[in-house]
Parts: sequence; structure tokens; C-alpha cells
Amino acid sequence: MPPLVLYNGPIYTLDPRQPTARAALIADGWVVAVGSEGRVQAAAAGMRAETINLRGRAAVPGLTDAHVHITWQGMTSFEVRLGAAATLEQAQAMIAERAASLPPGSWLRGGGWDHSAWGRRWPTRADLDAVCPDRPAALARKDGHSLWANSRALALAGITAATPDPPGGAIQRDRDGEPTGILTETAMELLRAVIPPISEAERLEALRAAFAEALSYGITSIHVPPGTNHASGPETLRDMQTLRARGELSVRCLAHLAQPDLERAVAMGLRSGLGDEWLRIGGLKLFADGALGSESAEMLTHYEGRRHTGIATIELELLNELVETANLHGIAVAIHAIGDAANRKALDAIERALAARAALGEAAPPLAFPNRIEHVQVLHQKDMGRLAQLGIIASMQPIHCTSDMEVAEALWGPRCAYSYAWRSLLASGATLAFGSDAPVETMNPWLGLHAAVTRQRPGGTPAGGWYPEQRLSVEEALHAYCTGPALASGEANLKGRIAPGMRADIAVLTGDPFRSAPDDLHAITAAMTIVDGKVVFER
Repeated sequence: MPPLVLYNGPIYTLDPRQPTARAALIADGWVVAVGSEGRVQAAAAGMRAETINLRGRAAVPGLTDAHVHITWQGMTSFEVRLGAAATLEQAQAMIAERAASLPPGSWLRGGGWDHSAWGRRWPTRADLDAVCPDRPAALARKDGHSLWANSRALALAGITAATPDPPGGAIQRDRDGEPTGILTETAMELLRAVIPPISEAERLEALRAAFAEALSYGITSIHVPPGTNHASGPETLRDMQTLRARGELSVRCLAHLAQPDLERAVAMGLRSGLGDEWLRIGGLKLFADGALGSESAEMLTHYEGRRHTGIATIELELLNELVETANLHGIAVAIHAIGDAANRKALDAIERALAARAALGEAAPPLAFPNRIEHVQVLHQKDMGRLAQLGIIASMQPIHCTSDMEVAEALWGPRCAYSYAWRSLLASGATLAFGSDAPVETMNPWLGLHAAVTRQRPGGTPAGGWYPEQRLSVEEALHAYCTGPALASGEANLKGRIAPGMRADIAVLTGDPFRSAPDDLHAITAAMTIVDGKVVFER
């Protein structure tokens, strides 16, 4: 691969020693020189370098999606997706159309529905039976924390009025005690146990599709949690290894471990950070609670207008035990926590584990990178500074803020002042690592960056932004998509900046985020994406 010179910038490096440049020299996948065109041309003398004229287009470090269910995202192109359904009736029409195209007897799968857009009435199995009566159907809510099933699917799973709620989950029931068709949190596993798994060939094709989409946005690295979705399970790490062996892993991947993996990982001496610059082992993913829209995020006090506080999806003693065991064996944790109660439990558990590590001193294996909390959607005011104090990464998805603000207002009320609190967390000294949570939301990071800078939806609502005191600058938001995730994966010396000695992962953009009006940030995307010094996408 010949050396490459990018010139006629601007190049925004995110390197405080040289924030902007006009040119960069890349050789053997590394950034060799950054600076003026003259300086870079001198460095390239005798190299027979190829050149790319940026023609005034802005370049930034390749972005990282710090939280993406990558196989699930790729599978969305093969399933019914209901995110555009503004009413239950529209969703039913989309379901009927998809069901008619499937072979007899096959499952109808997909999701993305949001009942809060349908007047907040939960759909029922009767609603699904009306348009899909002759095949089993299971459709995940947009947050992935609830399943909507029809009668045939419930029957195959043996879910009846006599079926008890499992610990950490709930079977919604009507006044007669019969299942309505909605299963939340761990109750979803009762149904997933009978859903046929997707094949390896389907999973690999889904990964290829999702990687291609990521590159089209300028995303060059991803952090992958093992989800509870059928298409985002523990086989994702195996599939990424398969693609790595075939030379088809086109983005750099950090793959977290699932809770059941901990015992085996400890027995083998497996630690966070094992791998190479293309595929590394992340932390242990744990779930402390559910989600806002499913009303299963665990809160310290009742939801507004409700008489419940959500769901703790793991017992407190077990959470503390797992976090301590992981940290004492060199495995960082990534704890899903959305509600203020769940976040407090996650903070407490990590604090206990770090104290146990400190007591062991040098006998404790090193942690390759920090512990992290995934989502951090609402914190109690007293807990706002604790992530920084404990060195915990705030892994957040800014698009959740603008997508869920009406639901948050309805269910959390005044607590919204401490939700999606990027500015407060940054001011406290915490490191932000931004992602998408796709396919819960769009993978497009430029919609996320727009949300972080404006706290508005495209089109300018609400006027002035929702809790605008929590807005970020463009530079701060880009750091959260570039340098923050690199710190979170222990790779700050390799990526997140355009500087000599860094990997040549670069996004050339269709617009200049530093010169664009904030309202226009969502329209920016990648014109060209470079990974390891090679152009892998060009619009």
C-alpha cells in the first residue's frame, strides 16, 4: 500500500498540540506527519506517495460508535422494522405486508415499535393476531427491553395465565390474568427459548451490512455489547473472529463479554484488552435495570403518575459479586444502568470492587481500561460527580435524549434536570464515550452529534433545546465520539486523534462541523472513510 498524502484541508486533529492542519502524510497504516502542506510534502519527499486533494472538505479522526448491537443492526435489513409507524394501525399494515412475504410456518421477527407514539397504549396479542394469525410473531420494542408476541408464539412458549413472572421480568396481564402479549426484561427469555436461531451465514451477512453502513458515516471503530436480542448474542465475538480470519473485518471492534462468560473467562485467565488493533476483548456486560420506555428503568422513587419504580434485573448481592470478581481478575465491567437507582447501584458496586483491588495492591491484575456505565440516562444529583471520582467512563448515546424527551418528561418529571447530563458529567471530570445503541436508534453519529450540540431534533424542536444547559460544543461532542471511546478501550495511544504515531483512521466529511450552523450538523456525513491508511468508502 503506497504512502498517502491528504492536503488542502482543513484537518481537525483533536490533538491539543496541533488542533488544525492543512495536510497529513500516511504510511503503512500510520499517520507520519501532520501540518502545513509544505511540511508534509517535505516529509513525503522520495516516497512516491499518492495524493488526495480534500478540496476544502473537513477531515476528522475516524469516529467510534461506543455502543452498537452490530449483528442486530445488520439484521434489521432482513426483518420488519416499525420505527416509522406513527400509529398502531400503520404498524399493523407493515406487519401484514411482511408476514405475507414469508414462507409458511416461519417466524415473523423484527421490532422497533414505540407505543409511546401510539398514545402510550401497549399493543396486545389480539392486535398482532388480527394481522398475523397463522404464524408465530415476536417483535421487540425499540429499546429491546419488551417483546410483543401473538397468541401462536405464546402458545409455543407455553406462556399462560399460570406462568409465573420470572425474577427480573414481567408478563403483562389483563384483568383476568391472561397474558396480553407483552413480555418485559427476563420474561422475554421465555419466548426467545423457542425462537429458531439465525444461521451463521445470516449473521455474517448481517455483520457485513452493518460494517458497510458504519463506514458510510465515518465510523472506523465500534464497541459491541452482547445483548439479549436473538441476533446480538455471544456468537457475535465468534463471528467477528471468523471475519477477522478472512480479512473481512473492516472496522476495529471491541467486544464485551456476557454475564455467563465470566466464570470461564476467569478460569482461563482471560482479561480485558486481549487481542489486536482489529479485535479486542472488552469488559463484562451486566444489566442493572431495564429501559425508560418500557418503564423498567429502576428509579429511586415512583415514576410520575405510577405506583412502581421499575425493575432491578439483577439482585444487588449478585451485582456486587460479579463486579468484584471481574475487577479482581483483570476484567473491566460495562454496566447497563438507566434509572437513578440502577446507576447508584452500579456506582456502589464499582466503588466496592475498586476498594477490593486496592486492598490487593500489586497482586491484582491490571485493568487494561476503565470500568464504564452504559447509558447513564438519569442520575441523582448526589451521584453526579461519582463517575469522575471513580474513573468510570460515561458511555452514553445522545440521540436518546432527543428521541425520548417527551417520555422522560411524562415519566420522570423534574428528574429530567439530571438526565442525559453531558455538560454536568464533563464538568465533573468524567470521560464521555458516545455511541448509538443501534438499532434502538439510528447508527448515524451525525444525528447524535447534532443532538449533543443542540438538544433539539432536526427542524429545531424544542425551541432553544431541551434543558439547554447540558449542551456540548462541537469539539466536545467530537471528542466524545473519538478520544473518549479510545480511552474507554485503552487505545488512546493508537486512535482518536490525527497525529504522528496514531493509526490512520480518518473521516473526510461532506460538511465542516466547526463552520456549519448547529441546526445543520445532522446533515453532515462521510464523503470518504480511511481505515488503516486505506480508502474503504467513498461517496
